[in-house]
Amino acid sequence: MSRPSLLASCTLLGFCAVAGIVSIAAAPAPSYRDLWTRPQEPFRIYGNTYYVGTRGLASLLIVSDEGHILIDGTLPENAERIAASIRSLGFRLEDVKLIVNSHAHSDHAGAIAALAKMTGATVAASSAGAAAMKQGHGGTDDPQFEYGDSFPPIASVQEVRDRQTLTVGSTKITVHYTPGHTPGSTSWTWQSCERDRCLNLIYADSLTPVSDDTFKYTHNARYPRVLQDFRDSIERMRSLSCDILISPHPESAGLWSKIERRASGERDALVDAKSCQHYAEAVQ
Repeated sequence: MSRPSLLASCTLLGFCAVAGIVSIAAAPAPSYRDLWTRPQEPFRIYGNTYYVGTRGLASLLIVSDEGHILIDGTLPENAERIAASIRSLGFRLEDVKLIVNSHAHSDHAGAIAALAKMTGATVAASSAGAAAMKQGHGGTDDPQFEYGDSFPPIASVQEVRDRQTLTVGSTKITVHYTPGHTPGSTSWTWQSCERDRCLNLIYADSLTPVSDDTFKYTHNARYPRVLQDFRDSIERMRSLSCDILISPHPESAGLWSKIERRASGERDALVDAKSCQHYAEAVQ
């Protein structure tokens, strides 16, 4: 489960330079759970991409005449709310053909089992993410393993390769492994168009180091590659081309302030060709 941490404001190389440092392990305050379940009216982000999550947790629907893709399911108790949001936009649940995941924590994967059952969709995730989703929890290499975070397991999960492109109808979505927050963390890119203007969108997974009491980011037996994975993922994010960036925790990408600006008449408030660079720089 992605939790706020003081470490999120630290430079990875800076805090890792101190051998043996342990990350903050505070459980979320009740207000976070309230935010994560707070209803949010669904809306169009751009072109065929819609927001169907709650106020505090993102879930996106990418639609086409031949079938839809759903990204993330948020908490288990939000399954019916996401389904209702999809229907309220005028789309049918049974037209969701693919469900993909950012990382296997309950606040992002929790409702996927229920949504897969409602839709009959194929579920796909990175290799490490698929293993965790089948178990209903991360392994000991998950930095947050000792929180005991669990969610309804998904019986069948298709493993996808880094840089693989999945296709549903006219929509192509590309896999980008961005591990660190969890070993299976994954970001997803695709293109959405309005008339003759097509933009590159990214659902950028968390790049924050958040862990339980015993997890150390140096001399680490549980996840030995965690530092290198974070470095590689930050560089990967910096190199990607994206015009609109959405993150699993929407406030991490400033989504709501941008939506307010757009509602006030700033048509391109969501658009920033350097979105991926800014997202990468925010954790350094």
